[in-house]
Order: sequence, then C-alpha cells, then structure tokens
Amino acid sequence: MGGFASFLLESVRIMNLFSQDEEDEILHLLGINTPLGFASERDKEHRSRLSLFLTKSGSHENVSRNKKTPAAPKNISVETALRWSQSFEELLSCSDGVETFSQFLRTEFSEENIEFWLACEDYKTVDSDTKRLSRAKQIYTIFIQSEAPKEVNIDHATRTAIQSAMTQPTQHCFQAAQRTVFSLMKKDCYPRFLTSALYLRLSHKSAPGGAVMLRRRSRSCVFADRAEAEAASAW
Repeated sequence: MGGFASFLLESVRIMNLFSQDEEDEILHLLGINTPLGFASERDKEHRSRLSLFLTKSGSHENVSRNKKTPAAPKNISVETALRWSQSFEELLSCSDGVETFSQFLRTEFSEENIEFWLACEDYKTVDSDTKRLSRAKQIYTIFIQSEAPKEVNIDHATRTAIQSAMTQPTQHCFQAAQRTVFSLMKKDCYPRFLTSALYLRLSHKSAPGGAVMLRRRSRSCVFADRAEAEAASAW
C-alpha cells in the first residue's frame, strides 16, 4: 500500500476513534477551526474535516517539490530578526520568531517538530487530571504513535515509555521526547533557518543606509584606511 493511502487510512481511523468533542479538540490542536455541526451531518463533516486535515498536515505527495520561499511575516524589524540569530532560545521566546521558524519548517516538510514542541509547552500548563488525560491522548495520537499523521523522530525507548504512561499521564510524560525534538531543531533546523532566504530577507531588508549596510561599509572603510596607512609608510 502506498504512503499516501496509508496516511489516508490512518487519518480516517483517527477521525473515528474519538468522540465529537475530542475530535474538535484534536482539530483545534492541529490549527483547524471548524464550526460545530449537527449529528445528521456527521458523515459530511468527517469528509470535510479529513480534507482540511490532509491539507493542513502537508502531505508530501500533495506538495510541489519546487519549494518557494514563503512570505515573511509583516512588521518585523531588522533588529528583532537579528536578535533571533543570538540563540535558538531567543528565537522561540518571540511569537513572531516562532511563526517565522514554523513557516521555514513547512518548506522542509518538518513542521511537526515545532508543532509538537508547542503542544508540549501547552500540555504542561494543564492542571486538571481529566483534561490532561484527554490532551495526552491527542498528542500521542497525532505525534507519537507509530505511523501518526505528524509523527516526530524519537527513539523507540522514549516512544514506548510514553505509550506506557498514557493510562495515567503525568505533567512531564512528554518531557524526554520534547527535549529530543528541541535538540534536533536547535542543532539541525535552526542553523539552516539562519541561512534561509526567508530569514535573510528579514534580517537584511533595511533600505540602503540601514544597520546592516552601515556595518558593511564601515568594514570597507577599515580596509581602506589600512591601505592608505601602508601606502604612506612606504614613502
């Protein structure tokens, strides 16, 4: 069975696994907002939601291989963009930074990493045991279980430990997986982001005379002054 067919069947299985309320929460976690429907329209909603889900999930078979540089978020100053290069933690501390980094990951078909990390951050704020159980099941189904629609790259031992914890999930049951994904993004994705056309367009988008251009001209002036000094000493 082809990859897309497997993905489709898995998505259908997920959509029929949960109650209506749980499905709505899962779709919300995926960033899909749909109005509540009537029971008589349940099948129609399933088809509509599945279509949105497949599109939102970024199935590789449905995305052109000619990746285009996404539009950069508006109203981001050069100074803000330059601060993102200080550290990965600095990037994630800024909502615009997270949004821009997410756009970049979508061009690499790896947006599941930042989505999982954000889901874990949100999960740690849940203080109700009932809500924690529901949210943990959602995260596990979407990101952790084998062949999940947005499966993240973690080792077998970590995946198994999370599976065992699903009967009574704790606040930190995803901590090891989140740490692994964070390290992957920091060491692998973040350096590529800093050299991407998307980021360079933001960090160098000032008009002539802006901060970046001034820094380059001042460097040229240093070399010019040095050349003049050497020429003068030769005489």
